[in-house]
Amino acid sequence: MNGMFTRRAVIAASSGLLLSPLLGGLSDAAEVVEIRMKSDVTGGAVGFDPIGVLLQPGQTVRWICDANVHTTTAYSPKNNNHSLRIPKEAQSWASDFLLPGEQFEVNLTVEGVYDYYCAPHEMAGMVGRLIVGHPSGPGALPFDYFKVEGKNWQLVPPAAQKAFPAIDEIVRRKVVYSTLNFSK
Repeated sequence: MNGMFTRRAVIAASSGLLLSPLLGGLSDAAEVVEIRMKSDVTGGAVGFDPIGVLLQPGQTVRWICDANVHTTTAYSPKNNNHSLRIPKEAQSWASDFLLPGEQFEVNLTVEGVYDYYCAPHEMAGMVGRLIVGHPSGPGALPFDYFKVEGKNWQLVPPAAQKAFPAIDEIVRRKVVYSTLNFSK
């Protein structure tokens, strides 16, 4: 992590959200799934790669910023009143802005679908989907499910809705890679 911790990373580490090799090698490399945060030279194509991953409970996800400035942010009312698209019992997360070479980690233990986005690029469709164990929870429901419950949360933007890989595709393939061309 560049040897420098942000305030949020320290808080997350103390709450058990962030699992870093610097904290005594608590995670086995086989248990860590890496997701790259990508951008082409002009910033016209941005995305997570892979965009969809099937995990086992207890695995760690590590997002690594390759280019541009990105975040990884769980869809949760705790994050700017976004709609809840992670399991109700799961911890929400929101990284700081990550520069190239920086990374952020989350250990996921609660089964279900976890939808997340990049705060500066959500409107461009920079989103990802993780499934821990079996697909269930709010992330497995239609994007507007919460309206019937009277919740006043932000709806996932249309470009983001279109960008998510299908749950059944992730379950079948285990890993779904981005189809965007980041080499322009």
